[in-house]
Amino acid sequence: MEFANKEYFFLLLLIIPYIIWYLMYRKKSEPTMRISDTFAFRYSPKSWKVRLMPLQTILRIITFVFIVIVLARPQTHSSWKNKTIEGIDIMLAIDVSTSMLAEDLKPNRMEAAKQVAAEFITGRPNDNIGLSIFAGEAFTQCPMTTDHASLLNLLRNVRTDIAARGLIQDGTAIGMGLANAVSRLKDSKAKSKVVILLTDGSNNTGDLSPMTAAEIAKSLGVRVYTIGVGTNKVAPYPMPVAGGVQYVNMPVEIDTKTLSEIASVTEGDFYRATNNRELSNIYKEIDRLEKTKLNVKSFSRRYDAYQPFALAAVITLLLEILFRITIFRRIP
Repeated sequence: MEFANKEYFFLLLLIIPYIIWYLMYRKKSEPTMRISDTFAFRYSPKSWKVRLMPLQTILRIITFVFIVIVLARPQTHSSWKNKTIEGIDIMLAIDVSTSMLAEDLKPNRMEAAKQVAAEFITGRPNDNIGLSIFAGEAFTQCPMTTDHASLLNLLRNVRTDIAARGLIQDGTAIGMGLANAVSRLKDSKAKSKVVILLTDGSNNTGDLSPMTAAEIAKSLGVRVYTIGVGTNKVAPYPMPVAGGVQYVNMPVEIDTKTLSEIASVTEGDFYRATNNRELSNIYKEIDRLEKTKLNVKSFSRRYDAYQPFALAAVITLLLEILFRITIFRRIP
């Protein structure tokens, strides 16, 4: 603990003259009763009130000490700390095209993917994890970080209708999504570098083919786990119409061949999820990945810690006042 205003501690020197005054002159100001001879009271025991009389002075001194500490502004110490933890570097690449609004998974594919990804992130507190999203184009929603609270917040902010509202070009650019995620891992020093790519379609746009992106991942030592999400035939898709929403059956077209090849080239695995339970189990299986050591630098901020001392000063002051008007009350 540090003190922002250490000069206030010089006020504690005032305690010395106060104690001297109390010992030398306090008794002269005490009320007394004159009697002709005190011989009869020579061996009489002192009452407990007399013995506890100095308690008032002690409480005043303690109160003064606490007040000085509050004025000195005690603060916690700020510092950077390095620590070594076990973990791997992971990038999540999630498809956010309009087809992810299909409701064969509950409440829809996008929300189901976000929920399971959030559980996966929460279960791996020691990993560097980042998030890329893609539709017809790809961008990084969150770079790799061990600050999972911020990552989860950014994941929750991924809207299910981001492509439908024109905020991102619609389509399924698997190659671009994979390349964006891999680019975040190219400078990683971790022993294990992983991309978990989730999509519900086949590559139909983008400037980079999925297999070219897979070769880039392989050259950088990145293993890719691909997940094809959606039922095997058709899925209910909400179509906005005047005054409401109409559901139509949309065919499910997942390019399992390409996704399998991506996983095979990078020594990863391909999975199919047709419901929420299967999707959850896939992430649990990927969760069994090997781990490697990471060096993490953490920062603790400085904040004022005067509150306990202020509370203690108030309590001791109230006790002194309470004793003075009750137990040690003087009657003139």
